[in-house]
Amino acid sequence: MSRKKKKSIVIPHEHGGWAMISVPFLFGVMAGTAQWSHILLFIAWLCLYLASYPFLQALKRRNQRQHLLKWSGIYGVVALAALVYPLIRTPELFYFGIPFLLLLIVNIWHVKQKDERAIVNDLCAIIIFSLGGAASFLYGGGSFGQEMLAIVVLNFAYFMGTAFFVKTIFRERGNRRWESTARIYHVLILFIPWLLGMPWMTIPYVFPLIRTFLFTGKAMKPMKAGILEIVGSVQFLVISWIIYNFI
Repeated sequence: MSRKKKKSIVIPHEHGGWAMISVPFLFGVMAGTAQWSHILLFIAWLCLYLASYPFLQALKRRNQRQHLLKWSGIYGVVALAALVYPLIRTPELFYFGIPFLLLLIVNIWHVKQKDERAIVNDLCAIIIFSLGGAASFLYGGGSFGQEMLAIVVLNFAYFMGTAFFVKTIFRERGNRRWESTARIYHVLILFIPWLLGMPWMTIPYVFPLIRTFLFTGKAMKPMKAGILEIVGSVQFLVISWIIYNFI
């Protein structure tokens, strides 16, 4: 008699997702004023990400759909519960729901088209994650304006570079056009902090620039790529914190 396979908890395994959900959020906390209730906001933000993952997976895995939607619902309920106090304290957080839903629709469309690896899909996902930094900044006493825009742009520029780099060592390895695009992109983003009037913020982009020129187009084990991504994300956050607080 065969036993039913035990269905486990559903969580994303990609290193990039965990970095992108946490780094922009912490960047926003750092740029504003940290509050104890930022913990609640982060739990809500994390659970929204965790809810979206099984939901998108359910669109293409019919045999696991019920199990995936169950976990999407569980994460969603936790996210809503954690959001209650932050929304009461800062009702303006509601505004972030509009771009979040619109960009999620783009992600859904790419899943339905079986084109999840498209760069436009990555772009939309990275904008969503970068908006998490804007939300945590607003919650920490910030306001809508140039400083919030800078937080979104700086995080987007960094993680978009990561998306280009990852493509050149895996899916698009050997594609000269992609490799050239990745290198050119990492050179160009060095000018973004200057355009924002924050020249010292060029420093956190030096590591991904070096990484791209050293490893683009070369075969790499996923674990090594993950370690590089973690190191890059940590240095981006730490150096940014130093610049924001001491320079």
